[in-house]
Amino acid sequence: MNWLSRIRPRGPIFTSRSSTIPEGLWKKCPKCNIPLYRPELEKNLDVCPKCGHHMRIGARRRIDIFLDAGVRNEIGINIETIDRLKFRDVKRYKDRIIEAQKVTGEKDALIAMEGKLNNINVVVCAFEFAFHGGSMGAAVGEKFTIAANTALKKSFPLICFTATGGARMQEALISLMQMAKTSAVLERLRISGNPYISIMTDPVYGGVSASLAMLGDVNIAEPGARAGFAGPNIIEQTIRQKLPPGFQRSEFLLSNGHIDMIIERAHLRARVANLLSKLLNQT
Repeated sequence: MNWLSRIRPRGPIFTSRSSTIPEGLWKKCPKCNIPLYRPELEKNLDVCPKCGHHMRIGARRRIDIFLDAGVRNEIGINIETIDRLKFRDVKRYKDRIIEAQKVTGEKDALIAMEGKLNNINVVVCAFEFAFHGGSMGAAVGEKFTIAANTALKKSFPLICFTATGGARMQEALISLMQMAKTSAVLERLRISGNPYISIMTDPVYGGVSASLAMLGDVNIAEPGARAGFAGPNIIEQTIRQKLPPGFQRSEFLLSNGHIDMIIERAHLRARVANLLSKLLNQT
């Protein structure tokens, strides 16, 4: 008997890909690298229990954990992108959209829903970052505008969760026009007295940060969320200076007066509902 026979255990040998360990059962925290048991992580709303890192979640999951259970009405469900410019880089823009639709199951990067928050009627929008980086093109701008007009017509508060890389470059000026379009409908909402609460998640950049993301009556961010117009690498290359630690993180933005508050994901429902009750004079 050789040495291998003496140390090898009897019975079948299972590899790391053994069917006894379901695939995707563990997820590593991108910040602290601790392996986390996925069912427990989901119970904790995808926030690392070790370091408190708020991981990205999909738009539908975000709306689902935010709104009350019960009847919900999706807004602008049939709106999708049209490739008016026939744009092509290394791949056709039309093909990129089809691929994003297959990956996410969504028609574009924004989900809008009418529902209740702690029994308060609200309209909620959420960006799907997995769809083309949550970028804003004509479809996103149109759906946001319809959602805001729905809130305006019904005198409901509007809440928007942003997670985006900015305006969609494949739509050129058409995408940049959405900055003015969304800003205009938010001004009408402001004049009417309907509250608009903007909640920034990680990340929020470009044209969205320069329009609808920063125009809330109350601007909120999750812990550690990044928000700004240009990214820190571009800024450092332009000004040729080292940026301060934590630049563009929500904690930095709060200390410099760019946002109103930071709220952990587990407390968002209760805190936003409390804010709305005050803004609507329901206390």
